[in-house]
Amino acid sequence: MKKVEIYTSDTCIQCKKAKEYFQHNNIEFIEYNISSNQEYKRELIKKGYLSVPVIVIDGHDVLGFDLNRIKQLTGM
Repeated sequence: MKKVEIYTSDTCIQCKKAKEYFQHNNIEFIEYNISSNQEYKRELIKKGYLSVPVIVIDGHDVLGFDLNRIKQLTGM
């Protein structure tokens, strides 16, 4: 199974869509909410990103809810 992580915020519509997609397709994921945890925000900035969602699938970063790239990386 692929390791899926997602950096989110409370006000991000694309984050919500990504999480719904993962849940609908039974893809387990770890969520890092930058609105409630400043350490997650620092990690995201350290990676070079200033916006969410950032989805990490087996070490590959996907900026935004790029469904084609997500499907490619998850094998869906």
